[in-house]
Amino acid sequence: MEELTLTTPALLFSAVSLILLAYTNRFLSYAQLVRTLKDQYLQNHSKVTRAQIDNLRRRLHLTRTMQILGVSSLFFCVVTMFLIYVGFPVLSVWIFGAALLLLIGSLGVSIREIQISVKALDIHLRDMEN
Repeated sequence: MEELTLTTPALLFSAVSLILLAYTNRFLSYAQLVRTLKDQYLQNHSKVTRAQIDNLRRRLHLTRTMQILGVSSLFFCVVTMFLIYVGFPVLSVWIFGAALLLLIGSLGVSIREIQISVKALDIHLRDMEN
């Protein structure tokens, strides 16, 4: 592998920042949906609303995990840059590798969350058909 420079981990900053922005927007949408579902559930204890609440709880936990992994990836990129700056090239390569793995984990959890989101929409569609 060629030498790791400060620009390599810095390249991930914009990508991870955009991903974290998307995760935050998702979280804010869920917060609004929780408030709406609470009102619906208090008015009508339907199985559909209960299923949506359960689904949303899983999605919130996954979103939290996505955010933690994404922020950790960004943190490790900063640590990598610091280690390069102070002259620890071997350690910086390992820390940068960990940052990449955390980012991969975050994206993987995001895929799972998308699958669950589709199930939530499917619940609504089945309810509309009935």
